Amino acid sequence: MRDDLIYFVDQNDQPTGETGDKLASHNSETKLHAAFSCYVFNEKGQVLVTKRAHVKKVWHGVWTNSCCGHPAPNESRVDSVKRRLQFELGLDIQKIELCVPNYIYKAPPYDGVVEHEYCPIYVAFTNLEPLINSSEVEEYKWIEWDEYTNQLKNDPNDYSMFSHSVPSDKELDVLEIPKWSWWCKDQLSILENNNIVKKYLKIL
Repeated sequence: MRDDLIYFVDQNDQPTGETGDKLASHNSETKLHAAFSCYVFNEKGQVLVTKRAHVKKVWHGVWTNSCCGHPAPNESRVDSVKRRLQFELGLDIQKIELCVPNYIYKAPPYDGVVEHEYCPIYVAFTNLEPLINSSEVEEYKWIEWDEYTNQLKNDPNDYSMFSHSVPSDKELDVLEIPKWSWWCKDQLSILENNNIVKKYLKIL
C-alpha cells in the first residue's frame, strides 16, 4: 500500500481515477481529495486535541482535533483512521464510528497551501494515553468539550495574514491570531448537535 499517495474525488466522493504524491499535491491549487477527520474521546467524555508538528507542510504549529489524514488508494477510510491513529499517536483503537458522512471543506491558504478535502468525520474511544510521533504531533492534551468549543469560538477567524507566512510561537502565545485549525472551527457547528458526539460526551 502506498500511503504516500492520495486519491482525488468528485463532489460525490467518487474517485476520479487520478492519484498524486501526498506532499506535492498540497499546494496553492489543491484539488478535492479523499480525507478523514477523527475526534477521540475517553471515558470522562474529554476530547483529545493535538498540536501539529512544525515540520508538517500543512497547518504546522496549530492546534487541531485528534487526528486527520488521507486514505491510500483502495484503502477504506476506517482502516486509514486506525492506521493514522497508530502512526501519529500510538493508539490501537477499534471503536470508531462515522458521525458525519458528507463533509467537504476548502480552507483559506495557510503558508501558501490550500486544503481541499472530502472529509467524513469520525469519533473514536480509548482510555489509553497517546505515545506521540514527534514528526506528526508536538503536544497533546485531553480537554472538556465545553472548553474546546469555547476556545474555538474565541479564536480569531481571519487567516488572511498567514497566506504566505507562518506565525511564530511567540505570536501564537501573545497576539490575537489563529491558534486552531480552520477545519476544526468549520466542523464545530456540525458537531455541536450531533447525536453520536453527544453520546461520547457521556461516560461510556
